[in-house]
Amino acid sequence: MKTLIIIPTYNERQNIGNLIQAIFELGIEGVQVLVVDDNSPDGTAEVVKELQKSQPKLHLIQRERKMGLGTAYVAGFRFALKHSFELIMEIDADFSHDPKDILRFMIASETSDLVVGSRYVNGVNVINWPLGRLLMSIGASTYTRLITGLPLKDCTSGFKCFRREVLESIALDRLQSDGYSFQIEMNFRAWKKGFRISELPIVFVDRRAGTSKMSKKIVREAIWMVWKLKLMSLLGRLG
Repeated sequence: MKTLIIIPTYNERQNIGNLIQAIFELGIEGVQVLVVDDNSPDGTAEVVKELQKSQPKLHLIQRERKMGLGTAYVAGFRFALKHSFELIMEIDADFSHDPKDILRFMIASETSDLVVGSRYVNGVNVINWPLGRLLMSIGASTYTRLITGLPLKDCTSGFKCFRREVLESIALDRLQSDGYSFQIEMNFRAWKKGFRISELPIVFVDRRAGTSKMSKKIVREAIWMVWKLKLMSLLGRLG
């Protein structure tokens, strides 16, 4: 199936070239890659532009400033829908998600509308994370399940695959969140619309290079966003 892999980037020069090459070396028919770069000062976009000279299935959206994870994915979703992609995948730029799992997601999408790469569906499969970060991640998923009822073990995973019908059904201009809570919101909206959601076990490895984008602001947004989503659902305002 015609598949677009969206990679949002900000200061990922050390990783992006190797990740793009690793994806295309898989040789999966129909796969294309879109990098959405927030004007990275380290020259991430320049690495992508150089690779585009020899790789026609590589695309780049270069934005004028740092605008956030959620809006980066929305830009990627719009690109995918405009260009008739059937499967749309999210993957992190830092190799915390193994590109070798891409084919597994595509296969799982034959029977699911949204496939979520889960770190916790079969125990805890996280490597090299500090204990505090791990506990925060597990706690966030537990917190989300308790408040919203979302039936996922890993509510905040950023490794996932949508069938285009899911994205077509969601009013992208009405999305509320931008940080990591964006993942929660997309899962919640898909679930509330009745789409088939499954969790695919993955092993998450902490980034190879560069620095994490996690911040206190992102955590605060996630804390209140689950309540907002719950209230909107109860009031019939999800859209």
